[in-house]
Amino acid sequence: MEHITKQPFPADFLWGAASAAYQIEGASGEDGKGPSVWDVFTKREGTTFGGSNGDVAVDHYHRYKEDVALMAEQGLKAYRFSIAWSRIYPQGSGAVNEKGLQFYDRLINELLANDIQPVITLYHWDIPQALMDRYGGWESRQVIEDFDAYAVTLFKRYGDRVRYWVSLNEQNYFAAYGYETALHPPGVQDRKRMYEVNHIANLANARVIQTFRTHVPDGLIGPSFAYKPYYPLNANPANMLAFENSEDLNNYFWMDIYAWGRYPKAAWKYLEEHGLTPTVQEGDWELLASAKPDFMGVNYYRTTTVEAHSLSGKFEAGEKNTTGRKGSTKHSGIPGMFKTVSNPFLETTNWDWEIDPQGLRIGLRRIMNRYGLPVFITENGLGEFDKLEEGDVIRDEYRIDYLRSHIAAIQDAISDGVEVIGYCSWSFTDLLSWLNGYQKRYGFVYVDRDETDARELRRIRKQSYYWYKQVIQSNGGQL
Repeated sequence: MEHITKQPFPADFLWGAASAAYQIEGASGEDGKGPSVWDVFTKREGTTFGGSNGDVAVDHYHRYKEDVALMAEQGLKAYRFSIAWSRIYPQGSGAVNEKGLQFYDRLINELLANDIQPVITLYHWDIPQALMDRYGGWESRQVIEDFDAYAVTLFKRYGDRVRYWVSLNEQNYFAAYGYETALHPPGVQDRKRMYEVNHIANLANARVIQTFRTHVPDGLIGPSFAYKPYYPLNANPANMLAFENSEDLNNYFWMDIYAWGRYPKAAWKYLEEHGLTPTVQEGDWELLASAKPDFMGVNYYRTTTVEAHSLSGKFEAGEKNTTGRKGSTKHSGIPGMFKTVSNPFLETTNWDWEIDPQGLRIGLRRIMNRYGLPVFITENGLGEFDKLEEGDVIRDEYRIDYLRSHIAAIQDAISDGVEVIGYCSWSFTDLLSWLNGYQKRYGFVYVDRDETDARELRRIRKQSYYWYKQVIQSNGGQL
């Protein structure tokens, strides 16, 4: 649809940026914090680029006031951050760590003092190692109770000041990368266990949304889903069916549960035929159906194109590009369902991620038409090799081009009738990019460090910092 006149962004649109605790905070053992699974996993040889880890990260724990001052100068309306579960409950449950709670008190108050809305993510992949050791973390239903108790602590402590909450971040990735490809902790390759973990996480998500209604009745909560809209390679009906299979198994398998409390029938049939269905206990469906979110959180970076993959083919988990060597990604495929292929119409980043702003508009419309829920874009951004030039200059025009085109696509989606609450670019500062180390930079603010040397961790504004400041001041009118 082409519009004669585009709708402006809503007057109360939340222009923001995002981060995650393990990727920015550092202070990994300070003030009573216990280890998370990432504190342990990154110490295994060969798990991350250059052996990088979040022990220091970008030291946001000690420099949060400096970072918030930079946010205020840029004019951010919202800042999405996650809370480290093991900073609040070092053993995952039991005794609460008051010093951990106080840190987030200080951060929230600093944000509010600068007219920045805090957006809290309850869980961004860093389950306490103690729970992994005690009962296997997300593999046990005990985690539902412990996650809920942790969430209640946060709701009671911060619910009077924080309106926007994200329950689980990218559940589809922490389940698949942890238990299917073994790229993330606990490093397991077992698809049956992956679907068991995922179902338990769905139940935990539903429980905390139920609990939220009691403790933060005026707040809004929803999960953030890593959304990759799918395309068929062409109009061949076999490839169209592969596209439908991909949407059911890789997107609707999560979003249908969030919105309706049920799995897509075709995807569930696939699990049944291959012995992959999770254990369903009495009351599960009722719990899942009772916890509809207030919005669908979307982390969007790319689309994926697929073609038919016959039953005689083999399961391929693919190979993730964690080095920035363009073209090193290997395609994935599930026999009888689909196989990923390159899209001849799209350029890619150095990490082989398709650059597709129209894919964001398409995805937003699919969510609107299927679920009728508002959307909060909780992540979108470009990871690249940024160069610090003489005079503390970082020319990241490529990031500006990327963000400009995606924000324009959001305005198109709004003009199409999609209700969008806000947009949080990933990320505010550079940070530890999980498996990719510190070389893959996303931020508006450059942090001067590398994989092995934290140096002075100086904060340096990039060209994109000033561009986004103008976007916010004009409420999206000047891109």
